[in-house]
Amino acid sequence: MKPTSIRIGPFTRLFAALGFVVASPFASAQMAVNGGQQATPQSTGADSMQTQLHMLTDVQRQAQGIDKREFADYKAFYGENQQPAKKIQLGRAFLQKYPKSTLAEAVDGGLVDAYVSTQDWPNVYSTADSALALNPDDVDVLTTVGWVIPHVYHPGDTDADSLLSKAETYEKHAIEVLATMPKPTSISDAQFAALKERKSLQAHSALGLVYFRRDDFDASAKELEQATQGNPNADEADLFVLGIDLQNLKRYTDAADAFNRCAQISGGLVDRCKQGAEGASKLAQLK
Repeated sequence: MKPTSIRIGPFTRLFAALGFVVASPFASAQMAVNGGQQATPQSTGADSMQTQLHMLTDVQRQAQGIDKREFADYKAFYGENQQPAKKIQLGRAFLQKYPKSTLAEAVDGGLVDAYVSTQDWPNVYSTADSALALNPDDVDVLTTVGWVIPHVYHPGDTDADSLLSKAETYEKHAIEVLATMPKPTSISDAQFAALKERKSLQAHSALGLVYFRRDDFDASAKELEQATQGNPNADEADLFVLGIDLQNLKRYTDAADAFNRCAQISGGLVDRCKQGAEGASKLAQLK
């Protein structure tokens, strides 16, 4: 199996249109990313390590015998992390200039991240298909696209159900790949473990939302508990959805705890999480 690189692309996740309906959250309100506003990837200290990891492992192995100009064009593409439009332009130009390049899968993977940052969902999906056709075990593409799908999902779309199924398949396969990935020699055991943990948390977060979209609150809660328990950087939306899951499961004390954790995070869900904690606490007292 081809060694799998990791390109973690953290995202802003904010669901401002979720309701607190015990029977069915979707009966009164649809989940929306940033309340319909744009969600863009956040830059973190891991980004530079991700690029370094990618450049020092798979790409260098693939680059043996590659024309210097081709590799220089690739480095220019992968080194562009500030302007998504420019990165897309460089990536498209690379694939047009070197259509059979051994670096094509890596370029496709980088383009997926760039298209996500511009919210170009059709190109996210089509480019992911190209990348996964070249390497079905690309854990970065699997986790990224599997995470995006339930976040931008709309139940009225004709392919809504099939997209959720695709997201579920992607994330489950990503978890399988992460379990058996060989460690690149260029990073420490601790770095590798941290990178795998971040991707695993993203996969469980995505699965939690996939199951929540299906009103499968038990399965959703189990995944989101894995994504949030012991995670000091747990996402506010994951905690918010977990609170709704637990409330639907009549685990009111646990729901209040999830909502309270969410309310401690500075973001757009503070008020809703406080309301959720208060409501769940009252239900717990009546139980």
